[in-house]
Amino acid sequence: MKFFLDTANLDQIREANAMGVLDGVTTNPSLMAKEGISGKEACHRHYVEICNIVEGGDISAEVIATDYEGMLKEGRELAALHPQIVIKVPCTADGIKAVKQLTTEGYRTNCTLVFSVGQALLAAKAGATYVSPFVGRLDDISEDGMQLVSDIVEMYNYYEFKTEVLAASIRHTRHIIDCLEVGADVATCPLSAIKGLLKHPLTDIGLEKFMADYRSVNK
Repeated sequence: MKFFLDTANLDQIREANAMGVLDGVTTNPSLMAKEGISGKEACHRHYVEICNIVEGGDISAEVIATDYEGMLKEGRELAALHPQIVIKVPCTADGIKAVKQLTTEGYRTNCTLVFSVGQALLAAKAGATYVSPFVGRLDDISEDGMQLVSDIVEMYNYYEFKTEVLAASIRHTRHIIDCLEVGADVATCPLSAIKGLLKHPLTDIGLEKFMADYRSVNK
């Protein structure tokens, strides 16, 4: 399973990349705003900076437009910034239509804001490179976000769709383990969730014991 970092924070991206486990990055307008980045040119520069940090990794850059022609125009502009850019498009009627056209033109796409198997089916039939079901947001309204990921994985495997399942809105480390168990292709996570995989009390106890034994014979 691939790890993407869900952020626009360059320091966090550098830290995850330095760990040697980062395969890509996903961003959205909310994450860009959180970093104080506004304006088209500033956003475009920021996407290029992210691409330069994560060499070879896919970087999802989201369109702001909500109409078909606007999505195409903006998507082409984003893809022209860097070869690693994947055009992130919302799962709406115009979005699915844009995914189909952009795919026909040879661009890679990430169909986002997916909350049902039906939406995921349409995205795959349109040729999306990735589909992004939102786990945490479904959990927030007492639905089972991880079950949706599992159902999409099962459907794609049965019908041999090439679209990769990119589990999004991951909130914590347990979500990552759940993604592994249901067969998601990618989990896009906050850095804290990825680092949480390192934590285990027996590791801390074992290291403390090793160091105590070392000090006892190396006084």
